Amino acid sequence: MKTLIYTSALAFLCMIAEIFHLRRYIIPAAALGLGAIFVLNAGDWGISQSHYTNMMVTDRFSVAFAGLFLIIGLMITLLSGPFYKGEENKISDYISVKLFAITGAVAMVSFGNLAMFYLGIEVLSISLYILAGSRRRELRSNEAGMKYFLMGSFASALLLFGIALIYAETGTFDIYQIADFTTNSTLSRLFYTGAGLILVAFLFKVSAAPFHFWAPDVYEGSPTLTTALMATLSKLAAFAAFYKLFSNCLLPAIPVYAWVLSAVAALTLAISNFSALQQDSFKRMLAYSGISHAGYLLLAILSLYGKTDNAVFYYAVAYTFASIAAFAILIVVTANTGSEKIDAFNGLGKRKPLLAAALTIAMLSMAGIPPFAGFFAKYYVFSEAIRNGHLYITLFAVFASVVSVYYYFKVITAMYMAEAAEPVFTVKPIYAIVVGISIALTLILGLFPDTVSFL
Repeated sequence: MKTLIYTSALAFLCMIAEIFHLRRYIIPAAALGLGAIFVLNAGDWGISQSHYTNMMVTDRFSVAFAGLFLIIGLMITLLSGPFYKGEENKISDYISVKLFAITGAVAMVSFGNLAMFYLGIEVLSISLYILAGSRRRELRSNEAGMKYFLMGSFASALLLFGIALIYAETGTFDIYQIADFTTNSTLSRLFYTGAGLILVAFLFKVSAAPFHFWAPDVYEGSPTLTTALMATLSKLAAFAAFYKLFSNCLLPAIPVYAWVLSAVAALTLAISNFSALQQDSFKRMLAYSGISHAGYLLLAILSLYGKTDNAVFYYAVAYTFASIAAFAILIVVTANTGSEKIDAFNGLGKRKPLLAAALTIAMLSMAGIPPFAGFFAKYYVFSEAIRNGHLYITLFAVFASVVSVYYYFKVITAMYMAEAAEPVFTVKPIYAIVVGISIALTLILGLFPDTVSFL
């Protein structure tokens, strides 16, 4: 609970800092604040308690994911200084809205009541709508903001309707009382209809096929740092909430909709990976890559009966650090070349060998190549899916993972095999630090995968 309060308070302080002409201190203060909140959040490890009549709960699951979200926020904040150079008059807005997005994500993994869950998802979503369309003079940003708002609003309406039906069936919003009801009562079609609507809303939020069409356009049109926040914080918060909600109180709906989840996972993996093969934009390729990772994580949702929370968390951590490294390097390359195309990476191995090596590791981790963290992330998810009887969809996921190697290697090939002119190529120190930390953690998690097996 303290994590939610302190993060929202930090967002408020950053928002009013502009009034007192403290603009230059906003990013350092936000970074230090997030670091301090991370330490305080870690202090709740092992504590299990509820707050405000069970509106919020503190347990290992919420502490672990809240810690990950704070790390994402810290890295994004550190990247914000150079990225928003020239827009210093708006820096308080950008940072505070990002912090409010983190607040929403924390609420999404700490809820004990469906009302708080809905508030969390809306705080996160509204913050990202603002950030997606924040460059109002750019047509692509306007388009991204509008598409994201329309699709997100539609998903939120379905989610709210589903919650209303669950309440009509059970008479409560408390997830533990709902769990008791589902255990001791005969469930009607009302319950399964509500659970189905919530499931569809979640599939929209995580951009799973066939509800994925908005994602590539929104990712491409949004400012790159906002895209990085969407690809990590938004997607992982949705999956964590997805897991918590269905494992705690909607578990009886999983067998009923297992065939739907299997079909969606297969469709997501097929469309995303084969669409990514055709992309010449690195940013758009990362969008389809993110959709494919949603397909892999759906296998963990399918295997809820096997308690796959460790697999979901490890996958989230591995995907986070590889993605942040990739987006940070994209920002550097775009700043130097003026292009987001894969061709912009031509000759990067000669221009900046360390940067190219870092991106290579990030791409290999996303592809699931050992010994990087992405390999064990997929291994844990696939092994849990097989153990819970989902052999055929897992074999299809393995095939899709093999296909993904091709488009990740397109970037690696461009860096080391293609020739390019030699422009003046500069890297801001803070970007080098964030990329270095992300890649180091990707390597450490790959070499020591048991370090996050604690849920």
